[in-house]
Amino acid sequence: MSSATAQQRILVVGAGYVGLTTAACFAHLGHDVICADIDRAKVASLSAGIVPIREADLDRLVGEGIAQRRLRFVISVAAVAASCDFVFLCVPTPLRADGETELSYLMSAIEALAANLRPGAVVVTKSTVPVGTAPKIGAALGRTDVGLASNPEFLREGSAVADFLAPDRIVVGADDRSVAERVAALYGRIEAPLILCDPNSAETVKYAANAFLAAKVSFVNALAAVCEAVDADVDVVLEGVGTDHRIGSAYLLPGPGWGGSCLPKDTRALVGVASGAGYVFDLLEGVIAVNEQQLDRVVAKIARVVDRAGIEGNAVGDSEPNLDGITAAVLGLTFKAGTDDLRGSPAIRVAERLLEAGARLRAYDPALSSNLGKRPDPEAHLPEGLALSGSALEAMREADVAVVLTEWPEFRSVDWNQAADEMATARIVDARNLLDSAKLRASGFVYEGLGRR
Repeated sequence: MSSATAQQRILVVGAGYVGLTTAACFAHLGHDVICADIDRAKVASLSAGIVPIREADLDRLVGEGIAQRRLRFVISVAAVAASCDFVFLCVPTPLRADGETELSYLMSAIEALAANLRPGAVVVTKSTVPVGTAPKIGAALGRTDVGLASNPEFLREGSAVADFLAPDRIVVGADDRSVAERVAALYGRIEAPLILCDPNSAETVKYAANAFLAAKVSFVNALAAVCEAVDADVDVVLEGVGTDHRIGSAYLLPGPGWGGSCLPKDTRALVGVASGAGYVFDLLEGVIAVNEQQLDRVVAKIARVVDRAGIEGNAVGDSEPNLDGITAAVLGLTFKAGTDDLRGSPAIRVAERLLEAGARLRAYDPALSSNLGKRPDPEAHLPEGLALSGSALEAMREADVAVVLTEWPEFRSVDWNQAADEMATARIVDARNLLDSAKLRASGFVYEGLGRR
């Protein structure tokens, strides 16, 4: 699709990662956009052009939209809904403790909208919701003169703007094809494959995509363990595997596990959806189990590196390592580089396990150490007992072991000779295979990666 479309007035409900990116990008495409959020402080900040999250180009697009009067922020959806042609629902849908998806935020938004929508408006669900949610939204609206559509998002944190404006595909699900075509026309300036389908299929696409990505990462992490067992080099093995066009090289990188705000939630939700429909999704349950094992495997590797350097406390293979008296420098806390998001971060979960094992932790993360307190999720707190440092070298000073848990490029440029001199013992576990192992060993480090010979 590439033809231009007429300007439409769009209401985006929710100013989180998805909502704010959606609002700013639609304004960039020439639409008149209103973004609503119940957080008054956030609305005030955004109205002043201050973006509270770390996301490439997002602050520029927000500023551009405000300056060109195509983007504004409000508190109340009821006051503006009647003037809008489309309403995009971009509110949180977290997973509850019982494994069910929490839809109360979504239903609250619909309740506020229902009586205020203009006839012919289209309500579009962009929040990730369980398959079969579309009829529930229709029932909650109670409007036969309003269109309904599902338009799942495929935005990666750190590259959300680029993913919106240059997507791999645009998926729109609606029972009424004319409604789907109206939603698709909003993206008219974007070149991308267009998939028009029913709402259930659109909702399933989102879960299926994230589940498959999680499966690739779990497979790679399990493969790294195999490589260690047979003395193969995972870097070489994955190069050979990734050149197969049927597989590709994306997501073929070992790490401490997958995380973030989407993959953990969506994989468990899909297991629940399948179970509710009578299918036991053993394969995906295995993917989740491997991810849990990977966290423990990284901690066990840290314990082995410590032991190998002469500190007593653990036998190789202990399920509950004893790290009493050990100071570990954690390099990276966000779930991936390029974001300040801690939600579902495997780095945080490894840090928690290290603290439980008795280790003292100092941490450095480029996105957090100078920006703490500005994260968008108030629940994304740091574990008690973890101290933030102002630099990687500061975190490593007098530490017994360093652990790379997030793939921030700046860690490659650390002065590792100086780090070796300032650490109590020069040992490092590179849980991202980010660093040059030969260079680290030449600097005097005991180096351990994932699946590397």
